[in-house]
Amino acid sequence: MQLELPLLLVLAISVVGLIFAWMLAQWVLRQDRGTDKMRVISDAIQQGAEAFLRRQNSAILKIAVPVALLIFILYAFLRKTNAADPVDNATQLAIWTTISFVLGAGCSVIAGYIGMWISIRSNIRTASAARSSINQALQIAMRGGAVSGFLVVTMSLIGVGGLFAIVKTLGVVKDPTKIPLLIAGYGFGASLVALFAQLGGGIYTKAADVGADLVGKVEAGIPEDDPRNPAVIADLVGDNVGDCAGRGADLFESTAAENIGAMILGATLAGEVATHAGIQFEHGAIGVMLFPLVARAFGIIASAIGLFFTKVSETEDPMNGLNRGYYVSSLFAAVGFFISTKWLLAVKAGSPGADAWWKFLLCGLIGIATAQAFVYITQYYTEYKYRPVREIAEASITGPATNIISGIAVGLECAFMPVIVICAAILGSYFLAENAIHGAGLFGTAVATMGMLGTAAYILAMDTFGPITDNAGGIVEMSEQPEEIRKKTDRLDAVGNTTKALTKGYAIGSAALAAFLLFSAYLDEVRNYIDPVSKKDMFRASGAAIIDLSKPEVFCASLIGAMLVFVFAAMAIKAVGRAAKDVITAVREEFKSKPGILKGTEKPDYGRCVDIVTQGALRQMVLPGVIAVAAPVLVGLVFKQIGVISGQKAIGAEAVAGFLMVATIAGILMANFLNNAGGAWDNAKKYIETGAHGGKRSDPHKAAVVGDTVGDPFKDTAGPALHVLIKLLATITLVMAPFFL
Repeated sequence: MQLELPLLLVLAISVVGLIFAWMLAQWVLRQDRGTDKMRVISDAIQQGAEAFLRRQNSAILKIAVPVALLIFILYAFLRKTNAADPVDNATQLAIWTTISFVLGAGCSVIAGYIGMWISIRSNIRTASAARSSINQALQIAMRGGAVSGFLVVTMSLIGVGGLFAIVKTLGVVKDPTKIPLLIAGYGFGASLVALFAQLGGGIYTKAADVGADLVGKVEAGIPEDDPRNPAVIADLVGDNVGDCAGRGADLFESTAAENIGAMILGATLAGEVATHAGIQFEHGAIGVMLFPLVARAFGIIASAIGLFFTKVSETEDPMNGLNRGYYVSSLFAAVGFFISTKWLLAVKAGSPGADAWWKFLLCGLIGIATAQAFVYITQYYTEYKYRPVREIAEASITGPATNIISGIAVGLECAFMPVIVICAAILGSYFLAENAIHGAGLFGTAVATMGMLGTAAYILAMDTFGPITDNAGGIVEMSEQPEEIRKKTDRLDAVGNTTKALTKGYAIGSAALAAFLLFSAYLDEVRNYIDPVSKKDMFRASGAAIIDLSKPEVFCASLIGAMLVFVFAAMAIKAVGRAAKDVITAVREEFKSKPGILKGTEKPDYGRCVDIVTQGALRQMVLPGVIAVAAPVLVGLVFKQIGVISGQKAIGAEAVAGFLMVATIAGILMANFLNNAGGAWDNAKKYIETGAHGGKRSDPHKAAVVGDTVGDPFKDTAGPALHVLIKLLATITLVMAPFFL
């Protein structure tokens, strides 16, 4: 069968994106690697990061393989075929769902590894460049981050678009609009790996960071990244495995799952909705379904253009250069949306809805504006130029207790503006699309989500920029470079802290829109599979879903969903505490047994701490991850059996819908609290280190270090892991939906 032009365009732009990433990597690798002393430190970071990731991927493989086998068995032998199935043969459905899962999991592993691989090679080159030019150092760090950003986004498009092309070319599915249902396992596979990658990396990075800070800065009174600290290499390794590998897998999962969810809603728009409204699209159902991929492909081009605007003078604030590139990327993403909506969402002449395409364009622009809003909101709550962080710094004057109280208050307060923005985006895009074509409201929210993800490659580049510059500062400190060089890397590191906070805000904003998109896709799938009698219990005649919280089963399932978020976050934070305890004990023992370390006459054993944190992180990540995967499945199956007893055949699917809805709401609020409270605590400490309230080694500084230590597992472990949890719950219910009926 012939492949459509939109799909060929997506695959072509994706290949160009891969080539562009390869060219950026080659440029970065050609840069100078600094002095021999710098290379020794960089090599130690590289070895530690690669060793951790090998062991983590081995642990993930042991979980992913049984899950893949379980999916195959469930689909091939325990699931009844249905008229709504993409294919008639149960074995064929099981094979393609399992293949999709395995490919999604494999690509997520690769995406995470690539992010870490380039980061641990960019850090030393950034440190070396800082000796002569802050602009050159910024260019290397940003382009190193862009390698990860472009590979993650292009791989997600190639994965989904390639699977779609293969299935269509082989003629596996008679109706191409059902292909997204056949490959939904791809999103689940990506989500599963991303959860464990983010959890394991997050536990590692914060256990090492907390251990290094408490024993080094607080107890021994030595500077951050001091070579006398045995945990400092483990801390620098953690930046890469958490913020690079973990976030790479996270955003890969986001883009892959959201592409599939948007395609499912596109199929509904082009099928039931268009038929009911008497509308014919210019490029048919396939064009509407491929629109999300085309819009995202144009986003790759937009991000590439924006990257070339990230230049600064030697005296300019480096953040100005990054912001400039982001604004340019957003502008060209809007142009890409104009082209893709005008092309693929236009209706045939004489058909109703002639002006629909530009209303869908406005939905996309709402998504782009939402991304901008989250950037500004996160900046306000986490930069020390603004009130919230300064309040925490001022509270540090009276000790650690008031610092922590103030930080928690800021974290709770920051739920307000993001929720307003999310609501405005969902309502605005929904009613614009509904006004364009009756019944298209949900697809409008999908278009807004694609708009928010339009600059995902550039955003991920900014995110990876943070750990690269953090590592560069550590390399400069440990190799004992002159103070003026450290001041340059400190400027870049401060910007990197801001970009990491911004991308977390962006990630939770996109997760919120994506969760609504995937929730809608789940309801669409249930609507297809539910029998006519039970359909009346869960869907109105208009097709709108009824999730009735007054039913005790639905209310209890919803309560379990909220509870899962709290328990999951608690387990992630406790895991950091347990792993950090082992690091603290090891460092204290080493200081005691080798008194010459603090005098500078003996060398610490860096490898021991790296190994301790690796073992602790991998041990602690398993239980919360398994609970997250098992919870929605158990809720669906248990309440299905309750429905059999009570005569409510649809109650299992409805209970899962309630579970998913409330877990998403609780997850968004909790992630916002954890991300922004942690970021605010971190920058309150950095604000004091600039000289405010007594500066370094003052009592307010010691109080701020305690607050920052509390915030570390908030912002870098539990918060980011919740981004993945929200989407994992949605993708697993999407794959398992038929079993709940």
